[in-house]
Amino acid sequence: MKVKKWINNIISAVIVAMLLLVIFFVFSSKINSDKPKIFGYELMIVLSGSMEPNIKTGSIIAVKPISTPDKCEVGDVVTYQSLDDPNTLITHRIISIENSGNSIQYITKGDNNNSEDPKPIPSSKVVGTYANFTVPGLGYMFNFIKSKNGLICVLIIPGALLIISQLISMWRTIMKMEEKADKESVQNESSKNV
Repeated sequence: MKVKKWINNIISAVIVAMLLLVIFFVFSSKINSDKPKIFGYELMIVLSGSMEPNIKTGSIIAVKPISTPDKCEVGDVVTYQSLDDPNTLITHRIISIENSGNSIQYITKGDNNNSEDPKPIPSSKVVGTYANFTVPGLGYMFNFIKSKNGLICVLIIPGALLIISQLISMWRTIMKMEEKADKESVQNESSKNV
């Protein structure tokens, strides 16, 4: 009986932890324009294999936002806004630096790519540097969680299961209290009759 109680407690704790984690990431990503932050680092999902094998597709990486993007060096892995779409972020390595008048431009390349990126990246487009922290595969899960089906599976279903579990537990406790009251009532009746 104690083992069953321990298992139920562990399952409840895991469900609560998952709910809290999902709620944190959902609200954090909505507040921070789909880039959750933890301890000042932005968490981003890797969508391509251009930086493999070091950074795998579907990984979550931590990126440290920088205020002085013109201070990056050759070898740094930087995250920058795409020249075609400022809402698209790319994480590649700086392979050389060009000074062009008043501005600095970076020549970047994905570690898994055969050639450098087609155009130099102005330092003003760099938003952060890779913090050497990656969790492979976790990005797939968070992309799923962001979808409607993911929210249902990860937030609503476990929440409903947790509520049902607590209602069953309360019902059992009430039933035990009623049984105890009934036994005491029967014992009181039998002692009066004796």
